[in-house]
Amino acid sequence: MVKGFSDNEVKNDAEIKESKTEKKGLAAFLKGKKFTYTLPGKKQINIFGSIVLGLNLILVLLVILYLKNQEFHDFVFNVGR
Repeated sequence: MVKGFSDNEVKNDAEIKESKTEKKGLAAFLKGKKFTYTLPGKKQINIFGSIVLGLNLILVLLVILYLKNQEFHDFVFNVGR
């Protein structure tokens, strides 16, 4: 007996049929639309990078201020209630 596929074709009587249901909602709206993705330009990359770095710097400064300054610590603690 040889291992592997047999010479006889296997025929499945139950074929997979796709559902013909009508799409609803957002899928129906986007059905005919074609979206293309374009890579951001150098200027846009620099703007988003500057925003991210700036916000991270502000976060680090606020954490340092929170840990070192007792008045700021109390202010954050009282506002958070």
